[in-house]
Amino acid sequence: MSDRQLLQSVARLVPHGARVLDLGCGDGALLDHLQRERGCTGYGIEIADANVLACVKRGVNVIQLNLDEGLSMFDDASFDVVLQVDTLQHLRNTETMLVETARVGRTGIVAFPNFAHWPNRLAILRGRMPVTKRLPYQWYDTPNIRVGTFKDFEVLATRNRLSILDAYGLQEGQEVRLLPNLRAGTAVFKFERGA
Repeated sequence: MSDRQLLQSVARLVPHGARVLDLGCGDGALLDHLQRERGCTGYGIEIADANVLACVKRGVNVIQLNLDEGLSMFDDASFDVVLQVDTLQHLRNTETMLVETARVGRTGIVAFPNFAHWPNRLAILRGRMPVTKRLPYQWYDTPNIRVGTFKDFEVLATRNRLSILDAYGLQEGQEVRLLPNLRAGTAVFKFERGA
């Protein structure tokens, strides 16, 4: 699955005209797409100098910030949507940032590599860590500091009183709603703070 396919799938979940905060926004491609195609406004949060520069060149508002420091600079419900696309697996304080996502945004959207996808399971059965299109690194050079599964996220959301509004897998650009934990390389969730 290409980055573009993931971007388009996530973008469909964001309402037209939404105020968006994109955590770990990379080069700003998703936020740029949301601004141009869906009339959204907002900010990206990024730590890497080169990505901050790329955001500025795209005309994306960006704040250089280490997400491990939290989101205390933002009030409750400051944004309609807070995005974490391929961000959760890089964070030391994953659970805290998930709760902060739900606090700062009316809704949150996360996408991350699903470690329970069948090719990953097969690699583990063969005694090796998986190397796939979605997880392209060897175990010793991966930027991912943690791995998770579709089901793991459901448990974490329940534990933190988050209501899942939509959930599906993505595989080769196609939504997978039947057995996504087994059949999809990417997990996608849309959620809000529960009552």
